[in-house]
Amino acid sequence: MLTKVLRKLKSYGITLPTIFNDESDLRKLVDQAGERSIIADSQREMIQSVLDLGETLVRELMVPRTDIVWIEGNRTLRQGLSLALRSGFTRIPVIDENLDEVIGIAYVKDLARRVHEHHESEQSETVAEHLRPASFVPENKTAADLLKEMQKDQIHMAIVIDEYGGTAGLITIEDILEEIVGEIADEYDDEAEEIEWLSDSQARLSARLNLDDFASAFKIELEESAREDVDSVGGLLAKQLGRVPIPGSEITVEGWNLVAERPVGRRHRIATVLATKAQPTLDQAQPK
Repeated sequence: MLTKVLRKLKSYGITLPTIFNDESDLRKLVDQAGERSIIADSQREMIQSVLDLGETLVRELMVPRTDIVWIEGNRTLRQGLSLALRSGFTRIPVIDENLDEVIGIAYVKDLARRVHEHHESEQSETVAEHLRPASFVPENKTAADLLKEMQKDQIHMAIVIDEYGGTAGLITIEDILEEIVGEIADEYDDEAEEIEWLSDSQARLSARLNLDDFASAFKIELEESAREDVDSVGGLLAKQLGRVPIPGSEITVEGWNLVAERPVGRRHRIATVLATKAQPTLDQAQPK
């Protein structure tokens, strides 16, 4: 796009002998082109975003560690495919004992092909037997440099490493492109109502619903330990589960079963949670 813009500027009699003295000159040129309506505002913003990539660090764009959907290498192919189908991800980091030990990336198409060709492998083989190598990048690398590397080496996903060698997050080529063109939404990204009562004993909640509003609406008291470090229903699920919630993930809070529903957006974050009044156990139902 930048080449086309420069050609267009030249056609308008704007000469380019000193344009590339430094980046600020190029930014000024783009601004002038926008002011003269030589390029559209959207084109100007996109070019400026491309230039900003040289100053943007990977850690500013990555999916943080706490939001990574991962799987242990000793899980069966059946479990790996189940996680992929429920989460919506086609590439999943595979770990050994913890998230600081990423041993590779599982591609859904690899697992599905193996199961299709050898049905018995579904239960007899593990995810670790069908890995692709993981790429690792430091969190202080610039997004521009990483984008070049990903294009050159045809890498789609990389694990971001912090200064101590631990896993800080994950970044995909879409994360970088989104920084240029803006957030990529789809038809399912509509805002859910915060609370939609389906009956007296069931409601659909926005995963972003504040915990204070949740407790007030459901007339319950949440323990301080449950609320620590989280402020939304989605955060509460993640904390109690110990990992990122995916569709079907379930916890029980103060007599209510909370089940994660559909994911939305490119990062497949849970949008809604179905809250159902828990049925009393036989002991609870017995009169005292």
